Amino acid sequence: MPQASSGPAADPGLPSLLRKAEIFSSLLDDDLAYAASRAGVIRLAKGARLFDAGQKAQRFYVVRSGGIRVFRSRPDGGEDEMALFASGDALGDFDFARGAEYDASAEAVEPTELVVFPGKDLVFDDLARERPDAAARLLLRSLAMISGRLRATHKLISENAPWVRELHRQAYEDPGTGLWSKAFVDEELPRYLVSPTSLVMIKPDRFKVLVDSRGHAAGDEAMARIAGVLQSSVRALGRGWAVRVRSNETAVIAPGCGREVAEELARSIGEKIADLEPVPASRGTPFFLFSASVAYSVWPADGEDWKELFVRSQDALMAAWGEGGARVVPVAPAPGGAP
Repeated sequence: MPQASSGPAADPGLPSLLRKAEIFSSLLDDDLAYAASRAGVIRLAKGARLFDAGQKAQRFYVVRSGGIRVFRSRPDGGEDEMALFASGDALGDFDFARGAEYDASAEAVEPTELVVFPGKDLVFDDLARERPDAAARLLLRSLAMISGRLRATHKLISENAPWVRELHRQAYEDPGTGLWSKAFVDEELPRYLVSPTSLVMIKPDRFKVLVDSRGHAAGDEAMARIAGVLQSSVRALGRGWAVRVRSNETAVIAPGCGREVAEELARSIGEKIADLEPVPASRGTPFFLFSASVAYSVWPADGEDWKELFVRSQDALMAAWGEGGARVVPVAPAPGGAP
């Protein structure tokens, strides 16, 4: 067993070490930073046991210095060496992802320091209560890792299984509006892109005036109404995603839709937001909602790099908003964009 242990640690080197574990390799920086804040550090003397075969894998480890040998004990009292883990190696992550028991034992071959996740006195359920969105994304990464390894034996985990769909919802739904979150755009959406894909970005023009004069509850009500416009637009198209990008900035992303659809969708959304019912007021006159600033682009025609096109579309949106709003603007194509 570990001879010394620390709980969750604020160590600037932990994120890069945790990134070495396959389960964390594709997490967004924010989720990785959170995971690092809930990790810990343990130190083992030479010969000290890290875990035994048959123990439930409630955490996994990344070797920071030293070395860990993994072995199985034979009935005759001998041992079969399985692997040797050195600095930078992750161990136990697959067992942790499966919620399984360790199928071998591990001990230090020299004085060894390891990063452990979750840290001392924490289990994954604690993280799920503390940050359910980050925990759900971590579970999805676990699922992807398990699925990838099982494909080698032709056993597939269906992405259409109800519990997998529910996990996606928990991981990528914006709790305030029910829209997809920016994490979905960054992590999952790129694999669903088809040429062409329309991107329409929206920002209400007088949102700060509303919040300052009516309070945050009125702002929440306004965002719920805007979300309704975007969701109905996606339903009418029969495809795509309505996304809350940040604060009061939103987007509709429609695969298989070119420039004509993008422009029509942008103008339609702007008009529908302007026509929304006013936000009620407890006293005084109601706040009539907003005009909207809207920017639209098409991937890959306006830029083959999806992430870069997304950023340029945000910039175009903010420029239109800063110039007074109430307009729909196209995003200029990047040099070298697809025809």
